[in-house]
Amino acid sequence: MSVETELNGRNRTARRKRPLPSIVWASIGLIAAAAFGVHGFASRANLVDIGLQVSMLVMIAMPMTLVILSEGLDLSVGALLSLCGVVFALSLGAGNGMAVALAMAAAVGVAIGFLNGTLVAWLGLPPFVVTLGTLGVAHGVALVLTDGNAVVVANPAVGTLYGASVLGVPFPIAGALTAYALTHLLLYHTRFGAYVFAIGGNRDALTLAGVRTRAYHIAIYAMSGLFAGLAALLLVGRMNAGEPNAAIGMEFDAIAAVVLGGTSFERGEGWLPGTAIGVLTIGVLRNALNLVGIESSLQVVTIGLLVLAVVVIDSVRKSLVAGAQA
Repeated sequence: MSVETELNGRNRTARRKRPLPSIVWASIGLIAAAAFGVHGFASRANLVDIGLQVSMLVMIAMPMTLVILSEGLDLSVGALLSLCGVVFALSLGAGNGMAVALAMAAAVGVAIGFLNGTLVAWLGLPPFVVTLGTLGVAHGVALVLTDGNAVVVANPAVGTLYGASVLGVPFPIAGALTAYALTHLLLYHTRFGAYVFAIGGNRDALTLAGVRTRAYHIAIYAMSGLFAGLAALLLVGRMNAGEPNAAIGMEFDAIAAVVLGGTSFERGEGWLPGTAIGVLTIGVLRNALNLVGIESSLQVVTIGLLVLAVVVIDSVRKSLVAGAQA
């Protein structure tokens, strides 16, 4: 039996045995409470608005799941998304078409992701330190390129595409669903996905089996950068401009969604659908708090408290299960 076949088998078994994490029940309860307790929440227009609001977060949180599954961390994605948005807007302003501009933004994202992965995988540097450094680099470059100002996009095609629909689904939501589907396929149905779990679960054994774990680890970070580059289309489409501070802080929501969804920072344990539910929970919570007039700073506090509550509940539950099995 090959290494990847055995790993895929273990992953399928783990998914069948996985109990529903606390975030599922928290999300159901939150949506029910908002639907009945917040005026206007359950309207079709507001539900579509939630989908539009979380579309970029989905694109950032999907690869973040793979990064954390492999015992990594990427603090640079928010600043990188802002930089990619600036590059996209500047490229359009230089007369390039949308495809060329998006390719340039994606190339910048992949380059920073590759740098992150190389420093973490080859030099063994802590991912927190590495990605904190590239966060500063990306943000600084974005500020230099724009002099701290927004780069307004004159090309109407960007806004038109952002407002378009695919089979009746708004384009940003369709893009987010596509990002989820591709990541799910990659994680659960390819050799690459099997190695992602194994790198986090038992990297030494995988290396002894002849797998080039460093190359896969670099690819994981490069994927995170790629998705940030592609998400620049949604960012610029929403704002009609490239703004150097536009996505600063989004890394917090992405990491929170992954943690809420049950992915562990160690042992290679995680659940991609859980991340999607985590994103939805954050989107619903922010939207409901906006509707009742809670300011954004308190929304961050609320999300942080929710993360702590879910982590504590899951930790207690795991301890009780382990005690019962002992």
